[in-house]
Order: sequence, then structure tokens, then C-alpha cells
Amino acid sequence: MVYIGVIILLVTVYCLVKQYESRMVLFGAGVLMATLAGNPLAAFDAFAKSMTTAGLIAAICSVMGFAYVMKVTECDRHLINLVANGLTKVRPILIPAATLATFAINVALPSAAGCAAAVGAIFIPILISAGIHPATAGAAVWAGTFGSMLNPGLSHNPFVAKLANMPVMDVISVHATADIAAGIVAALSITIVAKILKEDKGYVAAETAATTALDVQTTPQTNVLFAIVPIIPVFLLVLGASGWIPGLKKLGVPHAMLIGAIIALIVTRKSPTKITKGFFDGMGSAYGQIMGIIIAAGVFVGGMQSIGLVDTFIKSMINSSEVVKYAATFGPWALAIISGSGDAAAFAFNEAVTPHAAKFGLDVVNMGSIAALSGAIGRTMSPINGAGIICATIAGVSPMELAKRNAPGMTIATIVAMLILL
Repeated sequence: MVYIGVIILLVTVYCLVKQYESRMVLFGAGVLMATLAGNPLAAFDAFAKSMTTAGLIAAICSVMGFAYVMKVTECDRHLINLVANGLTKVRPILIPAATLATFAINVALPSAAGCAAAVGAIFIPILISAGIHPATAGAAVWAGTFGSMLNPGLSHNPFVAKLANMPVMDVISVHATADIAAGIVAALSITIVAKILKEDKGYVAAETAATTALDVQTTPQTNVLFAIVPIIPVFLLVLGASGWIPGLKKLGVPHAMLIGAIIALIVTRKSPTKITKGFFDGMGSAYGQIMGIIIAAGVFVGGMQSIGLVDTFIKSMINSSEVVKYAATFGPWALAIISGSGDAAAFAFNEAVTPHAAKFGLDVVNMGSIAALSGAIGRTMSPINGAGIICATIAGVSPMELAKRNAPGMTIATIVAMLILL
């Protein structure tokens, strides 16, 4: 049965690489393995259990609700324009500044594809107009789209927090240094690659592809108050976790997001009906898209447990524990590169292996964090990643051109993160 499980596992990886619907693939594989093991209800039990994971649902859905409110109020656009205005004043270091600025914005606006579209539509034309080659301009923005690892509502953070039985902000404090170090490595690397390829200056184009590929809409005048709103929830959570304001110590992610949405309503004076509808639309989207993958991954792991694959995998790793840190790092990383998404691999790994971290001499939070982070970094050098395709489209070049420029930095960033966390 274990050999059959391995075959199903390989077929699952192949289907994910071919970009079949990840929820369908994971769910189908889990049900198949559980059925072959003579216990089909195990898969459905895992489905029901994953559906009602309160901590995950509350954090993930509230963050996406707030993200939708930021779109409705256009506060996200004001934040991006405010940062873009600052970028034009640092032309000598424009490439790394664009990467780090995207990284910072992605903390407040955690969707990689959404951030790439909103930020890229403004940043990429700025870089191209400064003489930077379009491929480097697109790669510089794309390289910053894993800053969301620092967002407490990013699906992986509450997921790891539940496994480790600790607050979300404590999980972030564990991997924050690795996140920031990886971001700096990515920014420096894309700058060095640009200099080696001589793409950091001198590019001239009569009409950039960025102005014709997409309908770029910018806010005529940046409102600083609007621009501050997207970062308020994260700021409140940091204040609470740090203990600087004792009254905020018990502030949870949903509380912070609701406060942020209310402040957005007061500051922007947009229609309360539209803001309320946007918040709940965002929550529904989060459950269907993000929680859907977590639920499907739970079914997949339930199937692997039924067929004996998880126990076999754990035993083999215990016998060669020195391999564990490389498996936790480069497993999700490699699958993210070839599939374009690090979520499925990271969730499956963290569901199946990370709870047993102590057997390998590692902490649950560290192992879970590196799996999530390496998956996020890996997708940032995959030519079929959604955020990369968006950046390439705005720049008017092939996604492969962006991937080639990001690959060196992302590989080094993954190694650096592993050394810090494991």
C-alpha cells in the first residue's frame, strides 16, 4: 500500500506541475488513498475537521475582507503612489529600492498577484522611464512579492501558529529576520544581475509596453491619510505583541482588521454599504480560495495517513534526520518553482511532517516557517507564477526573462533563510 501511495503522490505532484486545479488534485488524491486503504471516511473526516478550524478562518478571512475594503476605498492605490513618489527621488538605487518598497507594500497588501498588479502598474513604468531594461524592471517588482510573510493574516502564519500552539505574532517574530534577510538578498541580487547584464541604465523606448499592455490608472493626488490606512492593522498588532501598549495585548487579527476597516470608512467617507459588501465579499473569497487549499491539503494528508505514507515518511526521516532541514526547505521551494505556487506544497508538508518536528530535533514553528517561506521564495522565480506573469505583461517581456533574473537571488535567499531558521 505504501508503494501505491508513493505512485499516487508522484501523480499528484505531476498534476500540480501541469497546473490542474490544486484543490481538485489534492482532494481527489486524498480520497483515493483513503479508499484504497479501506477507510474512505478518513478523508471526509479530515475535510470536516479542516472546514471548521476557527483560528485559521478568523485570521485569513478577516485579512482578505480588509484587503477588499482597501480596494473599494482605493487606499491601496494611495499607499502605492506615496511610495512611488519616494522612489523617484532615489534614482541611483532605484532597482533595490523598488524591490524593497514592493516587499514593504506586500506586508500590508498580502496578495502576491494583487500586489504585483497594483504596484507593477506604477513602479515598472517609473523604472523603465529611468533607463532600466523592462525585464529588470519587472523582475525588481516581482522579487518583492513575498513580503506578505510578515502579515499576520497570511494563511501560512495562523496555520503554523495553530501547529505550534502559539500566537500568530510570535510566529512572525521567529521568521521575521529570515524574511527581511531574504528580501535584502533578493534586492541586492537583482541589482547585481542588472549591472552584469548592463540593464541598470541607458534603456530608451519611445513608448513603453507598460503604458499599452494594461490600462494603468493612477490616483491624481496622493492623500497621505488614505495611504496610512492599509498599514494600521499590522501596526496595531505589532504594538500589542511588543507590549508597548498593554491594552492592545489581547488584540487578535480579526479585531485589528475590523478596526482598520472602520477607520477606512471614517477617513475615506466611502459608502458604508460598499465597504460592508466589500469586506464580506473578501471573506467569502478567502474561504473559497485560500481555505479551500488548506481543506484540500488536509484531505490529502488524511489519505496519506490512511495508506501509511506519513508514518513511513516520518520513520525514514528520523533515521536520517540531517536530511530533514533540506527536505523542509527545498521540497516546497522546488515544487513552487515548477508549479508556480508554493501554497499546496507548504500546506501539505506542514500538515504531515511539521507536527513531528521535535522528533528531528527541530521546533515546530521553525520547520513550519521555513516550509512556508521557501515556498513563497520559490514561486518568485517560477515562470508560470501569476504575479510574475502580471509583472512580465506590464513590462512587455516574457515571464521567463524575469525568472532568469530572479533565480540567482531567490536561490541564495532560500539558503540564507534556511541557515537562519534551521
